[in-house]
Amino acid sequence: MLFVYRSHYEGPWSKLVRSLPDRSVLGFFRRGWDEDDPEAWLRSTLGADVYGLDTVFTRAREHGLPAPATIDELREHLRRHLYVEGPSDEYIRLDEHSLRVRTDDDEVELAYFFFDDDALAAHPDRLAYVTHAGALPGDIIAEAAGDHTTFAVFLTYYDGASLDCPPPFAFPGLTLPELPAHLRATAPDAGTWPAELVVLRSLVGPDDASIEPALQRCNTWPGFNLNADPLTTAAAEPLTGGRRPELSRLRADTHVAQLAMHCSEFFGFQQWYLFDTVWADAHPELASSLLRYATGWDPLA
Repeated sequence: MLFVYRSHYEGPWSKLVRSLPDRSVLGFFRRGWDEDDPEAWLRSTLGADVYGLDTVFTRAREHGLPAPATIDELREHLRRHLYVEGPSDEYIRLDEHSLRVRTDDDEVELAYFFFDDDALAAHPDRLAYVTHAGALPGDIIAEAAGDHTTFAVFLTYYDGASLDCPPPFAFPGLTLPELPAHLRATAPDAGTWPAELVVLRSLVGPDDASIEPALQRCNTWPGFNLNADPLTTAAAEPLTGGRRPELSRLRADTHVAQLAMHCSEFFGFQQWYLFDTVWADAHPELASSLLRYATGWDPLA
């Protein structure tokens, strides 16, 4: 079983992925039900302080509640005792093979997930990116012929709405190597282009043969301080909020480019992905699940 914490406090890719020995979600909760210090047990077991998760264990101890014996009993315990910032019937989603929870800590939105092996096997097109740790693979076995599309995915946010990312943007008829020339020749549409894409286009140099130099320039653009407006910021303005571009992770392969941009000392990183259908054909499950990840917090919804 895998646990995933979608949180901007969790490193360059804003998520933590941890393998667990339990065979089911129910088994995980039963294992920790009688722990004397739920917070410490969860921190040791999951590798992070998962916001609010300890409350169901703490309240069970306070009220002397027996460990749940069925998934329905667990559902009732979670509904009554798990703390989330929002309606529990919408933000706590449990089935036989997974638990998906949304909350926030008054600073940013957060989500965490438990997926057993059956869920992982049944939904690779939804879960491959969610459960992938680290940078995406850049390798391509063979390039497919035919028409292609390049996608821009920005896992970015403003005003704490960290699960409300701009929708993926598509450039039909292009591979990623063709994107710089296309951007140079295209006027941006401020009504449909996300701010990140508008800035990326403006920072493509006249001789750039790949998208990597423009991404390098974006990494030092002060408009991506979380307290700034990307479209009204000048290049000479200072970086604020403890932003350190040298901590960012940039990798540009022929058909996929990825930037984990360090934006804040406290809130960490935001992720940019540019990939085309050549890469997607080689990694269909990662591509599909990444596009889904940008459009909603629950990958199984």
